[in-house]
Amino acid sequence: MPRISAIVPCYNTARYLQAALESVLIQSFADWEIIVVDDGSTDNTRQLVEALIPRFGGRLHYVYQANRGLPAARNTAIRHAKGELIALLDADDVWLEHRLGRSVAAMDAKPGIGLTHGRVTHIDTEGVVIGLPAPALPMFLSGSIARNIYTRRAHLLCPTVTFRRSVAEAAGLFDERMKSTEDRDLWFRVAERCETAYIDEVIAHYRISPNSMSRDRDRMLRWQTFFNEKHRHSPSCGTFAFREAMATAYRERGDSLFREDLPLSIRSYWQAVLYHPTSYSNLYMFFRALAEPLIARSGYRSHFSASGDAR
Repeated sequence: MPRISAIVPCYNTARYLQAALESVLIQSFADWEIIVVDDGSTDNTRQLVEALIPRFGGRLHYVYQANRGLPAARNTAIRHAKGELIALLDADDVWLEHRLGRSVAAMDAKPGIGLTHGRVTHIDTEGVVIGLPAPALPMFLSGSIARNIYTRRAHLLCPTVTFRRSVAEAAGLFDERMKSTEDRDLWFRVAERCETAYIDEVIAHYRISPNSMSRDRDRMLRWQTFFNEKHRHSPSCGTFAFREAMATAYRERGDSLFREDLPLSIRSYWQAVLYHPTSYSNLYMFFRALAEPLIARSGYRSHFSASGDAR
Protein backbone atom coordinates (compact mmCIF):
# COMPACT_ATOMS: atom_id res chain seq x y z
CA MET A 1 0.00 0.00 0.00
CA PRO A 2 1.52 3.38 -0.99
CA ARG A 3 2.19 6.03 1.65
CA ILE A 4 0.98 8.89 -0.58
CA SER A 5 -1.73 9.14 -3.20
CA ALA A 6 -1.22 11.96 -5.69
CA ILE A 7 -4.65 13.03 -6.94
CA VAL A 8 -4.83 14.64 -10.37
CA PRO A 9 -8.24 15.91 -11.51
CA CYS A 10 -8.36 16.92 -15.15
CA TYR A 11 -10.79 18.40 -17.61
CA ASN A 12 -9.54 19.08 -21.14
CA THR A 13 -5.98 19.70 -19.94
CA ALA A 14 -4.16 17.02 -21.96
CA ARG A 15 -1.77 19.71 -23.18
CA TYR A 16 -0.19 19.95 -19.72
CA LEU A 17 -1.00 16.58 -18.17
CA GLN A 18 2.09 14.65 -19.22
CA ALA A 19 4.40 17.21 -17.60
CA ALA A 20 2.38 17.01 -14.38
CA LEU A 21 2.52 13.22 -14.26
CA GLU A 22 6.22 13.07 -15.10
CA SER A 23 6.91 15.44 -12.20
CA VAL A 24 5.61 12.70 -9.88
CA LEU A 25 7.80 10.12 -11.58
CA ILE A 26 10.98 12.05 -10.66
CA GLN A 27 10.16 12.48 -6.95
CA SER A 28 12.95 11.69 -4.49
CA PHE A 29 10.28 10.10 -2.25
CA ALA A 30 9.15 7.05 -4.18
CA ASP A 31 6.33 5.47 -2.14
CA TRP A 32 3.41 6.88 -4.11
CA GLU A 33 0.55 6.17 -6.48
CA ILE A 34 -1.28 8.52 -8.86
CA ILE A 35 -5.06 8.71 -9.26
CA VAL A 36 -6.04 10.59 -12.42
CA VAL A 37 -9.73 11.47 -12.53
CA ASP A 38 -10.91 12.51 -15.98
CA ASP A 39 -13.93 14.71 -15.34
CA GLY A 40 -15.63 14.20 -18.70
CA SER A 41 -12.85 15.54 -20.93
CA THR A 42 -13.50 15.81 -24.66
CA ASP A 43 -9.82 16.04 -25.64
CA ASN A 44 -7.30 13.16 -25.79
CA THR A 45 -6.84 12.84 -22.01
CA ARG A 46 -7.81 9.13 -21.92
CA GLN A 47 -5.47 8.18 -24.77
CA LEU A 48 -2.60 10.14 -23.22
CA VAL A 49 -2.94 8.52 -19.79
CA GLU A 50 -3.37 5.02 -21.19
CA ALA A 51 -0.21 5.47 -23.27
CA LEU A 52 1.72 6.57 -20.16
CA ILE A 53 0.52 3.81 -17.80
CA PRO A 54 3.30 1.28 -18.71
CA ARG A 55 5.98 3.81 -17.70
CA PHE A 56 4.59 4.01 -14.16
CA GLY A 57 4.83 0.35 -13.24
CA GLY A 58 1.24 -0.10 -12.10
CA ARG A 59 1.22 3.07 -9.97
CA LEU A 60 -0.79 5.25 -12.36
CA HIS A 61 -4.56 4.72 -12.22
CA TYR A 62 -7.14 6.28 -14.54
CA VAL A 63 -10.76 6.93 -13.54
CA TYR A 64 -13.36 8.45 -15.87
CA GLN A 65 -16.56 10.17 -14.75
CA ALA A 66 -19.17 12.37 -16.41
CA ASN A 67 -18.40 16.05 -15.88
CA ARG A 68 -19.26 17.05 -12.30
CA GLY A 69 -16.75 19.78 -11.52
CA LEU A 70 -13.41 20.05 -9.74
CA PRO A 71 -14.55 19.31 -6.14
CA ALA A 72 -16.34 16.14 -7.24
CA ALA A 73 -13.33 15.00 -9.29
CA ARG A 74 -11.05 15.45 -6.29
CA ASN A 75 -13.46 13.56 -4.05
CA THR A 76 -13.63 10.69 -6.55
CA ALA A 77 -9.83 10.55 -6.54
CA ILE A 78 -9.70 10.47 -2.74
CA ARG A 79 -12.24 7.64 -2.64
CA HIS A 80 -10.08 5.60 -5.03
CA ALA A 81 -6.86 6.42 -3.18
CA LYS A 82 -5.06 3.85 -1.04
CA GLY A 83 -2.50 6.16 0.59
CA GLU A 84 -2.55 7.43 4.15
CA LEU A 85 -1.63 10.87 2.78
CA ILE A 86 -3.22 12.77 -0.10
CA ALA A 87 -1.13 15.16 -2.21
CA LEU A 88 -2.78 17.59 -4.62
CA LEU A 89 -1.53 18.06 -8.15
CA ASP A 90 -3.72 19.83 -10.70
CA ALA A 91 -3.19 18.74 -14.28
CA ASP A 92 -1.57 22.02 -15.35
CA ASP A 93 0.85 22.30 -12.42
CA VAL A 94 4.26 20.69 -11.85
CA TRP A 95 6.02 19.37 -8.74
CA LEU A 96 9.71 19.87 -8.03
CA GLU A 97 11.57 16.65 -7.26
CA HIS A 98 11.73 17.22 -3.49
CA ARG A 99 8.05 18.11 -3.14
CA LEU A 100 6.82 14.82 -1.61
CA GLY A 101 9.94 14.27 0.48
CA ARG A 102 9.60 17.64 2.20
CA SER A 103 5.89 17.08 2.82
CA VAL A 104 6.35 13.63 4.35
CA ALA A 105 9.20 14.87 6.54
CA ALA A 106 7.00 17.67 7.89
CA MET A 107 4.18 15.21 8.61
CA ASP A 108 6.51 12.73 10.34
CA ALA A 109 8.15 15.41 12.48
CA LYS A 110 4.93 15.96 14.43
CA PRO A 111 2.02 13.48 14.52
CA GLY A 112 -0.47 16.28 15.26
CA ILE A 113 0.10 17.82 11.83
CA GLY A 114 -2.87 17.18 9.57
CA LEU A 115 -1.88 19.31 6.57
CA THR A 116 1.32 20.68 5.04
CA HIS A 117 1.87 23.29 2.36
CA GLY A 118 4.70 25.33 0.87
CA ARG A 119 5.74 27.89 -1.72
CA VAL A 120 5.47 27.95 -5.50
CA THR A 121 6.91 29.73 -8.48
CA HIS A 122 4.54 30.92 -11.19
CA ILE A 123 4.96 29.59 -14.72
CA ASP A 124 3.19 30.64 -17.91
CA THR A 125 1.35 28.45 -20.40
CA GLU A 126 4.67 27.45 -21.97
CA GLY A 127 6.23 26.46 -18.64
CA VAL A 128 8.49 29.53 -18.38
CA VAL A 129 9.03 30.81 -14.84
CA ILE A 130 7.45 34.25 -14.54
CA GLY A 131 7.93 35.01 -10.85
CA LEU A 132 7.32 34.28 -7.20
CA PRO A 133 4.07 35.22 -5.46
CA ALA A 134 4.38 37.83 -2.74
CA PRO A 135 5.57 36.04 0.41
CA ALA A 136 3.27 35.83 3.42
CA LEU A 137 4.44 35.92 7.01
CA PRO A 138 5.24 32.36 8.20
CA MET A 139 3.53 33.16 11.53
CA PHE A 140 0.19 33.08 9.68
CA LEU A 141 0.94 29.85 7.81
CA SER A 142 1.70 27.22 10.45
CA GLY A 143 0.22 25.95 13.68
CA SER A 144 -3.47 26.48 14.45
CA ILE A 145 -4.36 28.62 11.44
CA ALA A 146 -8.08 28.07 10.82
CA ARG A 147 -8.84 31.73 11.50
CA ASN A 148 -5.97 32.85 9.23
CA ILE A 149 -7.33 30.70 6.41
CA TYR A 150 -10.79 32.17 6.93
CA THR A 151 -9.64 35.80 6.98
CA ARG A 152 -7.31 35.27 3.98
CA ARG A 153 -4.13 35.95 5.93
CA ALA A 154 -3.07 32.46 4.86
CA HIS A 155 -3.19 31.35 1.21
CA LEU A 156 -2.50 27.61 0.85
CA LEU A 157 -1.43 26.83 -2.71
CA CYS A 158 -2.94 23.65 -4.10
CA PRO A 159 0.07 21.94 -5.75
CA THR A 160 1.92 22.14 -2.43
CA VAL A 161 -0.85 20.79 -0.17
CA THR A 162 -0.66 17.35 1.46
CA PHE A 163 -3.18 16.20 4.06
CA ARG A 164 -4.03 13.10 6.05
CA ARG A 165 -6.87 11.29 4.34
CA SER A 166 -8.48 10.38 7.67
CA VAL A 167 -8.70 14.04 8.72
CA ALA A 168 -10.17 15.13 5.40
CA GLU A 169 -12.75 12.34 5.55
CA ALA A 170 -13.71 13.42 9.07
CA ALA A 171 -14.05 16.99 7.80
CA GLY A 172 -16.33 15.92 4.96
CA LEU A 173 -14.03 16.16 1.89
CA PHE A 174 -14.54 18.90 -0.74
CA ASP A 175 -17.92 20.64 -0.82
CA GLU A 176 -19.29 19.66 -4.24
CA ARG A 177 -21.78 22.53 -4.22
CA MET A 178 -18.96 25.04 -4.54
CA LYS A 179 -17.71 26.17 -7.95
CA SER A 180 -14.73 28.05 -6.49
CA THR A 181 -13.00 28.49 -3.09
CA GLU A 182 -13.73 24.81 -2.38
CA ASP A 183 -10.04 24.28 -1.58
CA ARG A 184 -9.95 27.01 1.08
CA ASP A 185 -13.19 25.59 2.48
CA LEU A 186 -11.62 22.16 3.06
CA TRP A 187 -8.33 23.59 4.38
CA PHE A 188 -10.35 25.59 6.92
CA ARG A 189 -12.27 22.54 8.10
CA VAL A 190 -9.10 20.46 8.34
CA ALA A 191 -7.30 23.28 10.19
CA GLU A 192 -10.10 23.39 12.76
CA ARG A 193 -9.23 19.79 13.65
CA CYS A 194 -5.43 19.77 13.62
CA GLU A 195 -2.27 21.80 13.13
CA THR A 196 -0.71 22.89 9.84
CA ALA A 197 2.97 22.79 8.87
CA TYR A 198 4.48 25.30 6.44
CA ILE A 199 7.44 24.37 4.22
CA ASP A 200 9.23 27.66 3.60
CA GLU A 201 10.69 26.79 0.21
CA VAL A 202 9.49 26.39 -3.35
CA ILE A 203 8.24 22.86 -3.95
CA ALA A 204 6.02 23.27 -7.03
CA HIS A 205 5.32 25.32 -10.14
CA TYR A 206 1.85 26.88 -10.37
CA ARG A 207 0.69 27.63 -13.90
CA ILE A 208 -0.92 30.98 -14.65
CA SER A 209 -3.47 30.61 -17.42
CA PRO A 210 -5.65 33.35 -18.96
CA ASN A 211 -8.54 30.85 -18.90
CA SER A 212 -8.26 29.84 -15.24
CA MET A 213 -11.32 30.06 -13.00
CA SER A 214 -9.53 32.59 -10.79
CA ARG A 215 -9.76 35.11 -13.65
CA ASP A 216 -13.57 35.15 -13.34
CA ARG A 217 -13.68 37.77 -10.59
CA ASP A 218 -17.46 37.83 -10.17
CA ARG A 219 -17.55 34.07 -9.75
CA MET A 220 -14.65 34.18 -7.30
CA LEU A 221 -16.30 36.86 -5.16
CA ARG A 222 -19.62 35.02 -5.15
CA TRP A 223 -18.05 31.83 -3.81
CA GLN A 224 -15.73 33.66 -1.42
CA THR A 225 -18.85 35.24 0.06
CA PHE A 226 -20.55 31.84 0.21
CA PHE A 227 -17.55 30.43 2.10
CA ASN A 228 -17.46 33.37 4.50
CA GLU A 229 -21.16 33.05 5.26
CA LYS A 230 -20.90 29.28 5.62
CA HIS A 231 -18.36 29.50 8.45
CA ARG A 232 -19.05 32.89 10.04
CA HIS A 233 -20.48 31.25 13.19
CA SER A 234 -17.67 28.72 13.55
CA PRO A 235 -15.74 28.79 16.84
CA SER A 236 -12.70 29.92 14.84
CA CYS A 237 -14.48 32.92 13.34
CA GLY A 238 -17.21 35.30 14.51
CA THR A 239 -18.50 38.68 13.34
CA PHE A 240 -15.18 40.53 13.26
CA ALA A 241 -13.44 37.70 11.40
CA PHE A 242 -16.30 37.68 8.88
CA ARG A 243 -15.92 41.42 8.25
CA GLU A 244 -12.15 41.06 7.91
CA ALA A 245 -12.57 38.17 5.47
CA MET A 246 -15.04 40.09 3.32
CA ALA A 247 -12.84 43.19 3.38
CA THR A 248 -9.80 41.23 2.23
CA ALA A 249 -11.75 39.58 -0.57
CA TYR A 250 -12.85 43.00 -1.84
CA ARG A 251 -9.37 44.48 -1.47
CA GLU A 252 -7.85 41.62 -3.47
CA ARG A 253 -10.54 42.15 -6.09
CA GLY A 254 -9.60 45.82 -6.21
CA ASP A 255 -5.93 44.89 -6.65
CA SER A 256 -6.73 42.60 -9.57
CA LEU A 257 -8.79 45.33 -11.30
CA PHE A 258 -6.46 48.26 -10.61
CA ARG A 259 -4.81 48.43 -14.04
CA GLU A 260 -7.76 47.41 -16.20
CA ASP A 261 -10.93 48.88 -14.63
CA LEU A 262 -10.07 51.64 -12.18
CA PRO A 263 -13.69 52.71 -11.38
CA LEU A 264 -14.63 49.13 -10.45
CA SER A 265 -11.36 48.81 -8.53
CA ILE A 266 -12.27 51.92 -6.51
CA ARG A 267 -15.72 50.50 -5.74
CA SER A 268 -14.13 47.26 -4.57
CA TYR A 269 -11.71 49.12 -2.30
CA TRP A 270 -14.62 51.16 -0.90
CA GLN A 271 -16.45 47.93 -0.04
CA ALA A 272 -13.29 46.76 1.74
CA VAL A 273 -13.23 50.00 3.76
CA LEU A 274 -16.90 49.60 4.69
CA TYR A 275 -16.30 46.09 5.98
CA HIS A 276 -13.07 46.92 7.81
CA PRO A 277 -12.62 50.71 8.15
CA THR A 278 -9.72 50.52 10.61
CA SER A 279 -7.50 48.57 8.22
CA TYR A 280 -4.57 50.66 6.99
CA SER A 281 -4.29 48.52 3.84
CA ASN A 282 -7.92 49.07 2.90
CA LEU A 283 -7.76 52.81 3.45
CA TYR A 284 -4.43 53.19 1.68
CA MET A 285 -5.55 51.31 -1.44
CA PHE A 286 -8.87 53.20 -1.62
CA PHE A 287 -7.14 56.59 -1.57
CA ARG A 288 -4.31 55.33 -3.77
CA ALA A 289 -6.87 54.32 -6.42
CA LEU A 290 -8.67 57.67 -6.14
CA ALA A 291 -5.38 59.45 -6.74
CA GLU A 292 -4.36 57.29 -9.71
CA PRO A 293 -5.71 59.64 -12.45
CA LEU A 294 -3.73 62.55 -10.98
CA ILE A 295 -0.63 60.39 -10.66
CA ALA A 296 -1.00 59.22 -14.25
CA ARG A 297 -1.37 62.79 -15.56
CA SER A 298 1.73 63.86 -13.64
CA GLY A 299 3.78 61.24 -15.43
CA TYR A 300 4.75 59.52 -12.18
CA ARG A 301 4.31 55.75 -11.94
CA SER A 302 4.63 53.84 -8.70
CA HIS A 303 5.69 50.26 -8.33
CA PHE A 304 2.19 49.15 -7.40
CA SER A 305 1.45 45.47 -7.90
CA ALA A 306 -1.56 43.39 -7.01
CA SER A 307 -1.18 41.58 -3.72
CA GLY A 308 -4.07 39.12 -3.86
CA ASP A 309 -3.79 35.41 -4.67
CA ALA A 310 -7.19 34.30 -5.84
CA ARG A 311 -6.63 30.56 -5.97
